[in-house]
Amino acid sequence: MQKTMIGKKIGMTQIFDETGKVIPVTVIETGPCVVVQKKTVENDGYASVQLGYGDVKLNRVNKPMQGHFQKADVACKKTLKEFRLDDCDAVNVGDVLKADIFTVGDAVDVSGTSKGKGFQGTIKRNNNSRLKETHGTGPVHRHAGSMGSCSSPSRIFKGKALPGHMGAESVTVQNLEVVKIDAENNLIALRGAIPGPKGGIVCIVDSVKKA
Repeated sequence: MQKTMIGKKIGMTQIFDETGKVIPVTVIETGPCVVVQKKTVENDGYASVQLGYGDVKLNRVNKPMQGHFQKADVACKKTLKEFRLDDCDAVNVGDVLKADIFTVGDAVDVSGTSKGKGFQGTIKRNNNSRLKETHGTGPVHRHAGSMGSCSSPSRIFKGKALPGHMGAESVTVQNLEVVKIDAENNLIALRGAIPGPKGGIVCIVDSVKKA
């Protein structure tokens, strides 16, 4: 069965293996996730499952979504994500998925929203070079510089590296190893870093490029 979960980033720490080697890990609270909906090729044109994660009060959910949860006979969930799996028939509406669906040594891909950096200049945003700090560069030592020729083409080409909003975009980190699993507390530890701040929602799926 293809494995997938929704989780919450707890933070980073380090653990030691049997040889005493330190391993940097990210701890994620995975689930419990409940199957809220199944889509089929006959009804929807494609097969997928919708998972729900995180409890929410009934008065925080609008009426259309309340009906959606009541139809599945599950409690209201804060986060809903849809996953296209190879074998959607392996799960049914109402099934609860926990951290123990993964095993130590699995390779997974983690998707999340990166930390927002706000409006940033072209040096931080695009790794451009700065001007000299001396010899007459004036108050423009971190500016973008020349944008292009004046007469031809008399415009700025699309894709020009310019200042603007940075971060807060969807990022996927591939091929992370599952180092440790705490099934009792629904925690898993992945080798390395994942996108987003502490408390951010992430999606964990089987790696598409298994090492």
